[in-house]
Amino acid sequence: MISIEQNTTSDALPNFCNLGVVLRVLVAVNAFALAGSVIRRGDLMSIAIDFVESLAVVEPGLLLSLLLLCPLRKPLARFRYVVGAAAVVALELVLATFLWSFSIGYTGVEDYGLLVRYWLFAGSAAPLLLGYFFLRNRAFSPALAEARLQALQSRIRPHFLFNSINAVLSLVRDEPKRAERALEDMADLFRVLMADNRKLATLADEIALCRQYLALEQLRLGDRLQVRWNVEPELEQALLPPLVLQPLIENAVYHGIEPRIVPGAIEIAVRRNGSQLEATIRNPYLAARDHHIGNKMALANIRERLALHFDVEAELQTRAADDHYEIRIRVPLRYKKD
Repeated sequence: MISIEQNTTSDALPNFCNLGVVLRVLVAVNAFALAGSVIRRGDLMSIAIDFVESLAVVEPGLLLSLLLLCPLRKPLARFRYVVGAAAVVALELVLATFLWSFSIGYTGVEDYGLLVRYWLFAGSAAPLLLGYFFLRNRAFSPALAEARLQALQSRIRPHFLFNSINAVLSLVRDEPKRAERALEDMADLFRVLMADNRKLATLADEIALCRQYLALEQLRLGDRLQVRWNVEPELEQALLPPLVLQPLIENAVYHGIEPRIVPGAIEIAVRRNGSQLEATIRNPYLAARDHHIGNKMALANIRERLALHFDVEAELQTRAADDHYEIRIRVPLRYKKD
């Protein structure tokens, strides 16, 4: 799955800091090395020995290449795609030459045939990988990704809209000010739903949207709905995909609070976990109901959105206990200023 945040246009170099990109490059380059060993050698033992010897040369260059391309991704992105791609290929050729020079100091032999082989490997592997990522980006072009995201983001349940309108109507005569605030919350909520949400949003904005949603649900559920927030203040400017928390909180209300007669609490915690932002949503769980059937579509949608934005760097986990249901999201910790 391509990372939306990784590339905003189809003609863009891959984000070499993205874990998914790094893993694909590692697998592909080692596959190239193995293919070369198979072509050069005949029997299985010779192929294995040649492959191990190749890795002794390929791996240091590959790791050095990735270490350089990660910080260079932003400067390279300022150029046209063709110029940036040519710069990447040139860098690989320079690194190949550097490794050859290093081997001279180790062996004392200036083997120019070896230098040519290094150049051939780097000069073919780099364009092939860039071509792969280029075609992959085209396959998941922004137009397609936007259409998929808009479809995923339109999953807010119709019953919520109707229930909210009825709740507001009940307030119009007796509590007009409160009804006015509720209508403003509804307008803000649906304005965000209709917006272009390909870019990441701050946690502060996402939480504000969730509070507006919960305020509307509070109109009809009253004291049955209790909410406990635990958010680390320093994370307010952290970035995450918009409209990720709100559908999960909506699920928590729909499955955890509405079926109950007695009050129930939804707990929302956001904290830093190493280099990741971790959000946990917990709600009461009725074991007699098949919770997973109602949750499957929402969870699948959220997983797809996380993959579209962060590739393999994000994860979503669920856990059902005797009396509560828990959803945990982890995404790379990034800030608006970055």
